Amino acid sequence: MKKRIVCFGDSLTWGADPAGGPRLEERWPLILQDALGADYTVIEEGQGGRTIGTDDPVEGEKNGMRYLVPCLETHSPFDLLIIMLGTNDCKRKYNYSDLDITWDMERFLEKMFTHRHFQAEDRYQVLLIAPPPINDGIHHSPLGDLFAYDEGKARSEHLAASFAPLAERFGCHFMDAAQYAQSSPVDGIHLDAENETRLGMAIAEFVREIL
Repeated sequence: MKKRIVCFGDSLTWGADPAGGPRLEERWPLILQDALGADYTVIEEGQGGRTIGTDDPVEGEKNGMRYLVPCLETHSPFDLLIIMLGTNDCKRKYNYSDLDITWDMERFLEKMFTHRHFQAEDRYQVLLIAPPPINDGIHHSPLGDLFAYDEGKARSEHLAASFAPLAERFGCHFMDAAQYAQSSPVDGIHLDAENETRLGMAIAEFVREIL
């Protein structure tokens, strides 16, 4: 039977082009599918602007925690849930501290693991990925003001260090995407085709070890 993998994330998972072009074909979930082959089914659940658990007062309908359970139940049964969120929580409009974002991810994981235990009999594994930090491209990016430039960049640089202990405490797998890919200097946030490919290939190696 094929192994099923759900990829739950934001625009870095959806495949937004940092240069503002159409959706990338070389986005990491598709790279993951190609690398793993026919014995796996990779399901894309990326949404631009998605937060960990905060309502967007302007764009609306971006709260990852509100969509989590419907997503899990829609795609059930599956074998692995990959979560990569946190970049959008660094935006100016939320004014979050590092600790705020960590607490939000803690609540997200609590909700997810509670549902997994009581509704899915603990049958799937979880991989939490810290997204690549915002880089200096944010200084001249059209998205710079949205992320308060260096303020958002600084918050994003703490995500890996904040999320790793949570993964250990909840007993899920963890990856720091910055070890394999970097945000594009074009907008400072999104992944270009080369880095989407690098990340997808790295995740594929990790998946082969745990499934």
